[in-house]
Amino acid sequence: MKITNISDKGLALIKQFEGLKLKPYLCSANVPTIGYGSTYYEDGTKVKLTDPQITEQRASGLLLNVLKHYEKSVDTFTRDDINQNQFDALVSFSYNVGTNALKNSTLLKLVNANPEDQFIREQFLRWNKAGGRALKGLTKRRSAEADLYFS
Repeated sequence: MKITNISDKGLALIKQFEGLKLKPYLCSANVPTIGYGSTYYEDGTKVKLTDPQITEQRASGLLLNVLKHYEKSVDTFTRDDINQNQFDALVSFSYNVGTNALKNSTLLKLVNANPEDQFIREQFLRWNKAGGRALKGLTKRRSAEADLYFS
């Protein structure tokens, strides 16, 4: 059965690692962000540091709205027989690093060649750097994504 939407398990993983911030802040990539890592509002307007605080309900809505883009990208880029956990892990990964990074990655090439290839775990773990240095939080996230992928 073809998977096209993230599950509650995948959504929980994203929320766990993104964290919830109701006031705008600068993320580790130095981009104004709000809620669960949203850099845009529903209408496509970029988040600004001067924007007002939002509610947890709006933060969840923003996440669900933007996830449609990542779900569609993962669905488009991957073979049709990946399972729900594999799909969820790849959506979380692409939400964090971007769809172009996923599209051009060795990770995706391995998934499409053989979704059970054990080297896929290693490929997740390679994406743990920001500004050229490994970050503990990204290492934990990539490990959790790989664990979900293979569960």
